[in-house]
Amino acid sequence: MEKQAAKEAEPICRAVMMRLLAHAPTQGRAGSDLRTAVGDFLAQLEWYLLYDKYGPLVKDIFDQARAIGVDLEEFEDVRKVAFNYLPAPKTVGAKLAQNSLIEFTLVEEDQVIGSTVFTSREDVDAVKKVVNAAFDPMEELAADDMDQAAFGALVGLHAAVAFHLATVARPLPRMLGYAFYNTLSSLVIGYKLYSDASRCDEIRAENKIIHPAFCPMEGRALSG
Repeated sequence: MEKQAAKEAEPICRAVMMRLLAHAPTQGRAGSDLRTAVGDFLAQLEWYLLYDKYGPLVKDIFDQARAIGVDLEEFEDVRKVAFNYLPAPKTVGAKLAQNSLIEFTLVEEDQVIGSTVFTSREDVDAVKKVVNAAFDPMEELAADDMDQAAFGALVGLHAAVAFHLATVARPLPRMLGYAFYNTLSSLVIGYKLYSDASRCDEIRAENKIIHPAFCPMEGRALSG
């Protein structure tokens, strides 16, 4: 990478790494190891950019973040920092670095999705919207730049995660609304809806009920 491109790419990389650290644990060995890895990377960032050595290190850091619990929403936050960074880079090298940071987050997001256990189709539909919103602009950008390799990789990854979500959604129940004539406890609601009072915790969690003895008359529950 040329020196001017490295100068443009450096603040983008720093912004992304600092936002990633904002989602890391502040206590414990895992969070400490991630902060050390990020610190070492940033300390020699200019050299890594100049000699095009940053990619594998960024990937290792992102993998480490995912391993310690950085989730889909948090990786989305990191992706948006990279995607929306201003001023936009002008050199080709810096643009490539910015795009690679975004693509690394997309890979991590898809791996998070692959390990997620979904409980309803609505949860899957919500994730589909996040995935499409993340991939669509990058696919369009790759097409505009006539970057066939990047376009093919993005479309392939997008298709794979879409297929996975469609597969896991198929056997899942839907969320349905319910309404009772007066205030009931979550135990009673669980029994009335499922003939199983032990599912009261599920109802509390889904509807964010504060006191299980006094549930709102209307709410949402799984269809099965």
